[in-house]
Amino acid sequence: MRAAVLKEFGSPLSLETVPDPVIGTGEVVVDVAATGVLPYTAEVFSGERRYPLTLPVTPGLGAVGRVRATGPDATALRVGEWVLCDPTIRSRDGVPTPDITLQGWSARGDGGLMLQRYFGQGSFAEQLLVPTENVFPLGDIDPADAGAWCAAHVLLVPYGGLLAAGLGAGDTVLISGATGNFGGAGVAVALAMGAGCVVAPGRNEAALEDLERRFGSRVRTVRLSGDEDEDRERMRRAAPGPIDVVLDMLPPSASTAPVRAAAMTVRDSGTVVLMGGVGMLGGDDLALPYPWIMRNNITIRGQWMCPREANAGLIKLVRSGLLDLGGFDVTAFGLADVEAAVAHAAAHGGRFSLTVLQP
Repeated sequence: MRAAVLKEFGSPLSLETVPDPVIGTGEVVVDVAATGVLPYTAEVFSGERRYPLTLPVTPGLGAVGRVRATGPDATALRVGEWVLCDPTIRSRDGVPTPDITLQGWSARGDGGLMLQRYFGQGSFAEQLLVPTENVFPLGDIDPADAGAWCAAHVLLVPYGGLLAAGLGAGDTVLISGATGNFGGAGVAVALAMGAGCVVAPGRNEAALEDLERRFGSRVRTVRLSGDEDEDRERMRRAAPGPIDVVLDMLPPSASTAPVRAAAMTVRDSGTVVLMGGVGMLGGDDLALPYPWIMRNNITIRGQWMCPREANAGLIKLVRSGLLDLGGFDVTAFGLADVEAAVAHAAAHGGRFSLTVLQP
């Protein structure tokens, strides 16, 4: 099969012919119809993001495709069936704290790097080998919609955070980083889950206006000034009542000040979920006042990616019409144009914009 291979950080990907995946028990081979190219992909390939990634590697994070073959212990999946492939691979031992690798992308700790030795090859290829438990049926779809379904891999990230927060129908949620790729997706997911109001702070006027236009009165945008105390008050005033949940999706380039300003808007006994990249490239740690956390019964939780069952839940949200993939603009490239796809994602990536490869 053909695959795009990253041999060294900072070097272009090369299109090569590599061996087809060899299936084993507990595994599925999928013919990749489409896979997303994230806006910061070039930063991963250059080494700037410092992601643990064993080279050489076929990168690529998740896929939409059709089942090519199943292992002997699969009884429900059918050859030719459309599926969503979850890139978050967990070790099958070590419960309740399994090691994790993001297939073709990154890993957590030494155990995650061990998983990369077997499940390290990602979706920038014609075929993908995936653990059976990471394959989720989509039902019948139009092949032309495969690229749009790649939005699921963006939406699943904030969905995991909102599930971790226990977001309930009618709750007010603040999305810190709402004008970005994952933050904008978080606004859409929160509304689909039944949030009564989403407070969306940011500095990008055009992006804030776009959120207002897309989602209407259930979204309250806030123009940030850069003054931490002033911005905290602006966010509180924008909410129709107490803020139940704060979800932070800010990228590594952001400082801790806007994270803290947003986090400290949450109500007594509220929940703050941290999912962004702040501090990953150095800089100050997030400092939150101990007395404020303790006396206000604040829950602060980190969440990396989403639980496995979130995939089926998100598919239901889309199938029910609560979450509209049609709001994403999709630009597709062939596998031979992978470098152009990476450049396009960097230049045009952002909220509700998808760059995809179609091998």
